[in-house]
Amino acid sequence: MAEVFADLKLMNKAGQLVDSREALSNKIVGIYFSAEWCPPCRGFTPVLSDFYTELVKESDPPAPFEIVFVSSDQKRKGHDGILSEEARIISQRYNISGIPTLVIVKGNGDVITRDGRADVQNKGPACFKSWQSA
Repeated sequence: MAEVFADLKLMNKAGQLVDSREALSNKIVGIYFSAEWCPPCRGFTPVLSDFYTELVKESDPPAPFEIVFVSSDQKRKGHDGILSEEARIISQRYNISGIPTLVIVKGNGDVITRDGRADVQNKGPACFKSWQSA
């Protein structure tokens, strides 16, 4: 993940900035392209949140998995042009043409699947083992 999010600070759910290298080290990462204005996104986001909770928060040991939210919202409170530019670059890198999209990547940024949304919806946490073996 170092090359994809190199030198970026990510904002966690608590609104704190965290170092991307530290937060994503040795993890499979779901890059979630979404927007608040998008009805299908609003439907999938709680499903993804429950998936994450079951896989990471309620598992012992927690699965080595993290989600990075990449917003397609034009103006989000507290977000500036730099963040928008970073989102555009990441979207281009993974050839994102629509939202919601969940791209699952290895630690080096290589794509495991571009259809993480279907995996999560259809298989639930069981899909994580197939991601690990990819």
